[in-house]
Amino acid sequence: MKPKKQSKTKARREFIKKASLASGAIVLPSLGTSAMANVFNVKKLKIALVGCGGRGTGAANQALEADDHVELVAMADLFEDQLNSSYGHLYEKYKDTGKMQVKQEHKFVGFDGFKKAIDLADVVILTTPPGFRPYHFAYAIENDKHVFMEKPVATDVPGIRKVLETAKLADQKRLNVVVGLQRHYQENYIKTHELIKNGSLGKIVAGQVYWNSEGVWVRPRKPGQSELEYQMRNWYYFNWICGDHILEQHIHNIDVANWFIGEYPLSAQGMGGRMVRKGPDHGEIFDHHFVEFTYPSGAVISSQCRHQPNTMYKVGEAFQLTNGTVITSDAGAAKIYDLSGKEMESISNSQGHNPYQEEHNRLFASIREKGVINDAENGAKSTMSAILGRMATYSGKVIGWEEAMNSNLQLMPEELTWDSATPTKPDHEGRYPIPIPGKAIVL
Repeated sequence: MKPKKQSKTKARREFIKKASLASGAIVLPSLGTSAMANVFNVKKLKIALVGCGGRGTGAANQALEADDHVELVAMADLFEDQLNSSYGHLYEKYKDTGKMQVKQEHKFVGFDGFKKAIDLADVVILTTPPGFRPYHFAYAIENDKHVFMEKPVATDVPGIRKVLETAKLADQKRLNVVVGLQRHYQENYIKTHELIKNGSLGKIVAGQVYWNSEGVWVRPRKPGQSELEYQMRNWYYFNWICGDHILEQHIHNIDVANWFIGEYPLSAQGMGGRMVRKGPDHGEIFDHHFVEFTYPSGAVISSQCRHQPNTMYKVGEAFQLTNGTVITSDAGAAKIYDLSGKEMESISNSQGHNPYQEEHNRLFASIREKGVINDAENGAKSTMSAILGRMATYSGKVIGWEEAMNSNLQLMPEELTWDSATPTKPDHEGRYPIPIPGKAIVL
């Protein structure tokens, strides 16, 4: 999507001049492999991939692209077929580079495979379903590994508290942690954040954030499949392992609101339910959520997310400030408007810029330079913001941040085996219990 031709009016020139002077350098240059080849040292960094689905395979690919002196040495997943598929894709691309060094005995299948894979690595990629994240992250940091982990970083409040504790340990050990909230590594978002931060546009007073789409995949139940395997294959539809789509997807937009405002929500209230995606194959999650987040500064953010086919698709954010309006999207240019609605600026990404790749470029550059990036605290608090929204829609009540943070309701078991019972169970018709506003227990 090409930005509109820039206006040459005096008002626009003055706006750009003031913004540039106030913000200074707001472009963060990409750090590709050529810039990193001679940084600090060229030690071979060993990578382990834990969670070999599509996102894990993509993240491993980006890690292997980020640095000339890395090799993938271990992989772990619950399912052998998924691990083998991921390995096949990566091997085909990197077989002639020397970067694929995963021996057969270093392909680990099962619930305890993550430990064996992590033990072999310097850098760990954590891309399992999010319920596992607090425990995998803790093991990695306790064993002195640098980490890339996908969002969200937990599905319940005990998990959030564990991630926050581990984040402090990572700081103490000077370990790098990048969380897959990739808009923090995306040029048009970075530049827009700097414009807001320097005060040119005033203060955010309100906003709207969206992830409205048709929804995601469904994997039908197979004959002879255990309940645990069925739920693990269909993890997106079970709160203990996924957290609902307000958490798994919409966290991106809620995180942008937190980032731009510079705060986390004080409270949330909202509504939601199941109207379209409501069969037994859709587990226990809602297909729509609407939340009103109130921030300490007084800003109020309206949040929408939806999984309903043949409805308006919208993924992005809009913010109203005292001196203008900001509209952001990962798919196109960010737009800045004055109070009259006149476009003052259009902020695009540079050609070829890929924030998913940039996350890994910066992670490995920081490791080489003996620097420290630690996204874990923000990752936990933005995850908590989405959990707060889920609590509000499930309960139909106003839920405060402090009240929510004191919750001891644990959805995700700390340990699982294939003999474990699932935290949520179907009834005799194969349907799962659905949260009912006014009755649901969320704290």
